[in-house]
Amino acid sequence: MKWDVAPYQNTVMEYAKALLEKDSPSGFTARAVETAEKLAHELGLETRRSRKGNLTILVPGRDHSKTVGLCAHVDTLGLMVRSVTSDGRLLITPIGGPLLPTLDGEYCRIYTRKGQVYTGTILSLSPAAHVEDDARTRPRDDKNMAVRLDEVVYSKEDVEKLGIAVGDYVCYDPKTEVTPSGFIKSRFLDDKVSAACILTALKLMKDKGQKPRYDVEATFTVYEEVGHGGATFSSQLSELLAVDMGCIGEELTCTEEQVSICAKDSAGPFDYELVSRLIALSEEYGVNYAVDVYPHYSSDAAVAWKAGNDLPAALIGPGVHASHGMERTHWNGLKATLELIGLYLEAE
Repeated sequence: MKWDVAPYQNTVMEYAKALLEKDSPSGFTARAVETAEKLAHELGLETRRSRKGNLTILVPGRDHSKTVGLCAHVDTLGLMVRSVTSDGRLLITPIGGPLLPTLDGEYCRIYTRKGQVYTGTILSLSPAAHVEDDARTRPRDDKNMAVRLDEVVYSKEDVEKLGIAVGDYVCYDPKTEVTPSGFIKSRFLDDKVSAACILTALKLMKDKGQKPRYDVEATFTVYEEVGHGGATFSSQLSELLAVDMGCIGEELTCTEEQVSICAKDSAGPFDYELVSRLIALSEEYGVNYAVDVYPHYSSDAAVAWKAGNDLPAALIGPGVHASHGMERTHWNGLKATLELIGLYLEAE
């Protein structure tokens, strides 16, 4: 039975915004995990955390003979201070794979190890059109961009007196907005909007007094963007459905109004039988879906396999435009994702 998810449009958007407002680049995810944990506890669900920080929500099913896994990641792209210049600017190193040219002019927050939070702006090292000859042509990369602090600093020593040091996190604004036309646009929809879909699915089941067919472990990982988030899934899992962003672009068929089912990514093909089951469910129940091959993509499912997890895995997610930049998806894509999650879980 396909869920009627229309009444949950506001829910998924609010869950997404709650997660997106918490800075959480890989390795600095405590605030986002605490938010997801709080939302799960409000639904009356038990949670556990792994030693490396992954959050798992435990959902009892009608049949306890096996446990299926859902996963999404709540870590994001980000930056870190790698050096301080003699005139007091912060040189940066990327965390994950942000499209650095899109960060020119973005506001950011710098978190020190002692708990201070400062603001700044990410800029080219040639930021002034009226001064530098190469202001328009200088590369926008980690060798040619820096953070301008919103503090009176003129030297490296001035910055050090503030408590800012190499290794401090630099988190840039997600700039989240939900439009009247049904779009949500923000940085880091990959993958907080999918985490919001999982939380919304759990709320929908609670509201309707439903249970999934089998026990479910829904895990939010915290190191996906740097390649090892899914390395430590529970050995109890019989199979895994990763819910991550769907790709949009050249030679791909998915749109922002669809759920994407990935047949193959850069790590290779997903489980044939599980992918076929997802396609058949979408066709039978009229879920708006697309099947695509992602050329430059890997996920927690691939990492789980590489770590030695012996289980079939597949990947779905709402179509997201402009990945790792200023991302956008539509309510219809989230709706289709929720519908397919419900069909996969066989919730009744």
